[in-house]
Amino acid sequence: MLAIRLRTIILLFLITLSYSCNSPDQESGKDQEWRSYAPAPPMGWNSFDAYDSRINEAEFKANVDYLAENLKGAGYEYAVIDYIWWHPDPGNWDTPIRYGHSNIRYKSTGEPLHPEYITIDEYGRLLPAPERFPSAASGEGFKPIADYVHSKGLKFGIHIMRGIHRVAWYNDLPIMGTSYSARDIAEPFDTCGWNNHMFGVDASKPGAQEYYNSIFKLYAEWGVDFIKADDMLRPPYQKGEVELIQRAIINSGRPMILSLSPGEAPLSQAEHLRDHAHMWRISDDFWDEWRDLEHNFTLLNCWSPHTGPGHWPDADMIPFGRISLQNRPHGPERMTKFTWDEQITLLTLWSIARSPLMIGADLLTLPDSTLHLLTNLEVLAVNKNSIHNRQVTRRSARDGAENMRPGSVVWMAEDPGTGDAYLALFNLADEESGICFNLEWESLRGKFNIRDLWIQQDIGVIQGEVCASIPPHGAKLYRLRQVE
Repeated sequence: MLAIRLRTIILLFLITLSYSCNSPDQESGKDQEWRSYAPAPPMGWNSFDAYDSRINEAEFKANVDYLAENLKGAGYEYAVIDYIWWHPDPGNWDTPIRYGHSNIRYKSTGEPLHPEYITIDEYGRLLPAPERFPSAASGEGFKPIADYVHSKGLKFGIHIMRGIHRVAWYNDLPIMGTSYSARDIAEPFDTCGWNNHMFGVDASKPGAQEYYNSIFKLYAEWGVDFIKADDMLRPPYQKGEVELIQRAIINSGRPMILSLSPGEAPLSQAEHLRDHAHMWRISDDFWDEWRDLEHNFTLLNCWSPHTGPGHWPDADMIPFGRISLQNRPHGPERMTKFTWDEQITLLTLWSIARSPLMIGADLLTLPDSTLHLLTNLEVLAVNKNSIHNRQVTRRSARDGAENMRPGSVVWMAEDPGTGDAYLALFNLADEESGICFNLEWESLRGKFNIRDLWIQQDIGVIQGEVCASIPPHGAKLYRLRQVE
């Protein structure tokens, strides 16, 4: 009888130990490590808005030099090469879809008409084209460029498309370290609607995780710190491949930021996104159009409850300065169409909503005035280190008896160290407007020293109400410090 009781006690102990190995505390430890990769919204530069798919090594390094010399001190640290880096001359013909689009023609069997345009290894892993990135020759991949970026005190990122290249499927290339091949995991019916190179991967198939492990093993060897994974969010939401990629990053042993594109991300997947990505696009491709900026007020308000350390809703890149070089990827080559006040509005909104700050311009021709705007440390402090970020009012203006037109928006946040309040006033109207905010609505009572963060000056002591005359499509950003 005693022996039976002893066996029962031992069995119960082993069961308890088994549960403890999978306890919520230990799972939260893994979650905390994943989120620790992005404690604040990532900041940096991405090549897409200016260079589309065709940036080369010399151009990229020149932008990296500028980033290190002029923007690193303000917190911008990621330098990211955007899409189709494996193609020696992407977009070298017109297509009905878009001028210079990087699609490659394929035969009905899936065989490419131009296999010489595809730089790929024996395991179906895409490699940088040495014609554009000479240091990638002899199997070096992106490691020499990553080393260069790291030598500047910065971090290196690349864009990838979801799935496996259709040439790997056509040639049925093996998956590294397994008995599986591309045709065991690829879904030829699952293709991106705007870029035709990849087939989706069936996450339920044996070999799927091993394929993603193999490419992220390669990226870790190169020294990649940031992954922009594309074709992930639009319907259908690619839940299976999101999980494969996150697991592959963890398996690689190298911390990498995971950024998902393009938006609009489905709000119904907010919890899954928070658990599996560091940032995700909440907007469609964002360009220098006021209507798109105005729409982001709605999107950032909807996503604000899901903002926090390690998980950042992303309002997309900042299209300031010179963009769309050589008339690609969107419209003619130009300096941004955003007015000065609209640029202030964008950076104010992105900062108080804590969106990632990724510059999309050609840095080599960035105006000094724009550089000054992007490196205002008092504004950036709101993006880096504020809490309780929220829209508190949005009002339309009445034009006559019935017609409604854009009015004002107010956002608030707090400094967790001092308890100071941040207050952003936005004028969405097409004419100058006076905007007032009653501090009682947020239970802010007493007198406050008010500091204008854009001009970096204290402007007085207020009580009860903050009022400002704001130009069309403009904004004010204040810090309120209680004095009594």
